[in-house]
Amino acid sequence: MLYTAYEINRRAGAPVVAASGLTARALSALPPRLGGAPPVRHLRAACDIVARSRPTHDRPEYGIDAVLTGGRSAAVSEHPVSSTPFATLLHFRKPTVTGQPPVLVVGPMSGHFTTLIRPTIRTLLADHDVYVLDWHNARDVPASEGPFGLDEYIEHVMDALRLLGPGANVVAVCQPAVPVLAAVALLAAADDDAQPATLTLMAGPIDTRVNPNRINETAGKQPLSVYERRLITTVPRRYAGAGRRVYPGVVQLTAFMSMNPRRHLGAHAQLYRDLVTGNAERAASTRAFYDEYGAVMDVPAEFYLETVGRIFQEHHLATGRFTWRGQPVDPAAIRRTALLTVEGARDDICSPGQTEAAHDLCSGIPAAHKRHHLQEGVGHYGVFSGSRWEAEVYPVLRDFVAEHAGEQAATG
Repeated sequence: MLYTAYEINRRAGAPVVAASGLTARALSALPPRLGGAPPVRHLRAACDIVARSRPTHDRPEYGIDAVLTGGRSAAVSEHPVSSTPFATLLHFRKPTVTGQPPVLVVGPMSGHFTTLIRPTIRTLLADHDVYVLDWHNARDVPASEGPFGLDEYIEHVMDALRLLGPGANVVAVCQPAVPVLAAVALLAAADDDAQPATLTLMAGPIDTRVNPNRINETAGKQPLSVYERRLITTVPRRYAGAGRRVYPGVVQLTAFMSMNPRRHLGAHAQLYRDLVTGNAERAASTRAFYDEYGAVMDVPAEFYLETVGRIFQEHHLATGRFTWRGQPVDPAAIRRTALLTVEGARDDICSPGQTEAAHDLCSGIPAAHKRHHLQEGVGHYGVFSGSRWEAEVYPVLRDFVAEHAGEQAATG
């Protein structure tokens, strides 16, 4: 029903969206004398906003062609290292740069494509050899490929670390903090050579009982069966993933937007004013953000429901009950990997303290190999994107990786 309702609404609004786009383009083509008239500028701005006010379902490009490293511009190209129906391990190669520590970046599977953390990837590329798990839209994965839950997610992380080999580093951005920590714990328990030199957890829900926020309280109000009944739907026949049960990305987008409606309305009001007054630079920045924010992907139902149930409702990792394919997961088994946790002081999605909780769970890591960084003045997204990320958070991560990756290399 969710897909049907969404498609009906999308088709009903398509003529208005198309007409608005045509009108905006026609008004933009007017001679300056006419196009600069106040009524025309206002109409063009309104039509432009309406034409772009709908979700898309195609992954945007990363668009990272070059980065500054060592004071020089280095060309960057994407190369798939391995692929499964659910993800591609991408390597952002810099052919002219060698000797940088390898870093695996693991982004959230939460309704947006991994391109949402493009700012994180771009910044890391200055000093690291970056690999990224690029998650696929579940709507495009045939049902015959089987389910995808937390076990499969963890397996993807372990396989990626094995491909990178000894001495790699891993950064989990937001939601994947729990499965990435579990993957590293499993590698440690098996004394696998693929144990990373460092593990960085950024604004992730390790223990949502700490300093609970509105999201945490809401997650516990309804039994999991209610989430399944209301939010899970089946991919229609016209898509490659027909028959697969998913949590639609458009539902997650709606939930995100409803958390801060005033902020989003205010941003669009400012965009309207910028388009009218000709503030092209700021308008382009706002457009780029919402174009990315509106690109949504469906999430496998198994992964969504297990994340809600095992992480947000029952706190399996924090209470010692987390398992992978029936095998207990014990973060205390981690001894060779240094741990950095990062939080935002104003984060209303993952409250301060929830990620830091990993330090108590990872009791096998020496205190000298642990660090926590609380970034003042930022909310959730400011932890891994924006000016504070680049100027204040990233240097902490960069120096931590350099110090401990070097230590592991020295000790073999």
